[in-house]
Amino acid sequence: MVSSKYFNSMKNNSLFITLFMSALALGTITSCNQPAKQSSVPAISLKDLDQTVDPGHDFDAYANGGWKKLNPLPADRARYGCFDKLGELAEKQLNELVKETASSKNEKGSVAEKTAILFNLGMDSIRLNQQGVKPLASYFQEIENIKSKDDVEIEIGKFHTYGFSSLFGFGSGTDSKNSSMVIAQLAQGGIGMPDRDYYLNDDTRSKELRAKYQEYIGHIFKLLGDDEASIAKTTQIIMALETRLAKASMTRLEQRDPNKSYNKMTTVDLAKLSPDFNWNRYFVSQGVGDPGDINLNQPIFIKEVSAIIKEVPVEEWKVYLRWNLINNSASYLSDDFVNAKFDFFGKVMSGVEKMRPRWKRSLGVTSNALSEAIGQLYVAKYFPAQAKERMVKLVENLRISLGDRLKNLEWMGADTKVKALEKLHSMNVKIGYPDKWRDYSGLEIVDDSYIQNVIRSNQFDIAFDYAKINKPVDKSQWFMSPQTVNAYYAPDMNEIVFPAAILQPPFFFLDGDDAVNYGAIGVVIGHELTHGFDDQGRKFDNVGNLKDWWSDGDSKLFEERTKVLVDQFNSFVVLDSIHADGKLSLGENIADFGGLNIAYQAFKLASKETTPIDGLTPDQRFYLAYAHVWAQNIRDKEILRRTKEDPHALGNLRIKGPLRNIPEFYAAFNIKPGQPMYLDEASRAKIW
Repeated sequence: MVSSKYFNSMKNNSLFITLFMSALALGTITSCNQPAKQSSVPAISLKDLDQTVDPGHDFDAYANGGWKKLNPLPADRARYGCFDKLGELAEKQLNELVKETASSKNEKGSVAEKTAILFNLGMDSIRLNQQGVKPLASYFQEIENIKSKDDVEIEIGKFHTYGFSSLFGFGSGTDSKNSSMVIAQLAQGGIGMPDRDYYLNDDTRSKELRAKYQEYIGHIFKLLGDDEASIAKTTQIIMALETRLAKASMTRLEQRDPNKSYNKMTTVDLAKLSPDFNWNRYFVSQGVGDPGDINLNQPIFIKEVSAIIKEVPVEEWKVYLRWNLINNSASYLSDDFVNAKFDFFGKVMSGVEKMRPRWKRSLGVTSNALSEAIGQLYVAKYFPAQAKERMVKLVENLRISLGDRLKNLEWMGADTKVKALEKLHSMNVKIGYPDKWRDYSGLEIVDDSYIQNVIRSNQFDIAFDYAKINKPVDKSQWFMSPQTVNAYYAPDMNEIVFPAAILQPPFFFLDGDDAVNYGAIGVVIGHELTHGFDDQGRKFDNVGNLKDWWSDGDSKLFEERTKVLVDQFNSFVVLDSIHADGKLSLGENIADFGGLNIAYQAFKLASKETTPIDGLTPDQRFYLAYAHVWAQNIRDKEILRRTKEDPHALGNLRIKGPLRNIPEFYAAFNIKPGQPMYLDEASRAKIW
């Protein structure tokens, strides 16, 4: 249930994938599924509730208060919820697979050998600390050898092949108005902090982050052996250059609009718009030759690329590139660099107290580099065929439910309904794992250094991405690995995708009652289906083209109805005087609300359950299962970070926000006027 945004297909590049995607967005974590043990996990545990709280006062506290007490926030987590707990179990299972491989004698050049080498390099702290920054010596020398603006541009091109989006981002992407083809894409990039506003806003939090970021830069260059005077100058250069890039960048809210991000032009027009960067040479350096048509996701930014290349002195570019190299590499070097990066991005940004254990970090890098190869092992051991079979049935029941709701909408005109139903029936569904697995024979993993293998892995993925340009879209491709606990909707393909790892508790219970499965995985399915009709997904037609298929009147009515959700979420206070961002999170809030309505209707059509379990009615279990998915403890700094950066509302708001609009929820828990969970009927959202 991630928002509509370009999704990162490269591991260290702030670039994008071939399409806008909407998914769960709770992190890329791995998981396992053992059907024989599913019955040992209670679908609804009374221990997870806090029955001293009135459901009408705070449904999150009622549904999850017990769970929060039983699952305190670990020192190495910014947020810890049911989702994350599932990921911890997954990591342990995946770790067993990888450790077994890493400790075995493997055939040279095999996936097993590559897995073993990469994982063991990440685990070898003695070797990492002995090597320090020595593995980067040749890269630093490349930067030192720069003499001219041409050399700067050539080095930026090299950095892009290493997986560093210095200055801007480049990659492949679906042509949003010709969704059968992949074209080249240019996008904003080049900043070190995760959001442009951190450079530009004058609020206390942004000022604090700027100051701490500069301390982090200084610390890194001190580790490199620079003196205090040069560090002060270096920090000023980096901040000035990145702030200029931030000023030219689109906001996160602007990036949500696919029409603003679609600006297709020829390379001739690109050269006119941005004349002081040698684009032809750059494209040749990336191995794509003349890419033909190219989409500029942020034209103002790409225009600024030309100006900044022309105006910034060569010596300042060398400072910036040196920073890009070490900042992108720090997590894979000796402990002093790893700790320095964690201190800023972990402690300062998110409030995390302790770094994750080395085995988890190494496992994540290995799983990322060999994602589908490891996913193939994972599926063979942990994914039961019964789970896929039951999911197919659930998806079709949810599709029928949404179709019925579309047919009966009072506010939508007949012509728009016909096209909406056509889009729904055209929506493709992928469950579990790809039909064909990616070939990793071309990935070179060598027992020399951790960072060099990370760069090789980046190069392998980037070449794979570039090879798609000017070719038909491969509709069999997946953009999440099977071991990822998540799901997504891809509007450019008009498809919903559910990796194997999400098909387990607390989302999916192989032997669970219908109320719980429809309330959890059913709402996830409904959520992804609804993304096809949220404020941005609705702008794509049944074959994935960015095309206005709505009547003007229906569009206006839709915007009026969704504004109710914007206003509701804007009213939530997340911390102190900081409010939720109803506009940024609108797509996800529409999808949560739609998913709940669709799944509840499908549940009622498919199930005859009436008998209470543990004193809870089927309707109560449905809503408790939904709420339990979003149970979480979270740090204050992470609340602030996510509210600023994340197009998803916080977990507690994903519970309280949509449920206040649902009359069936009121009936299930006897929600009364005057209680915080109650909205009068005129104030409730009514969309899908």
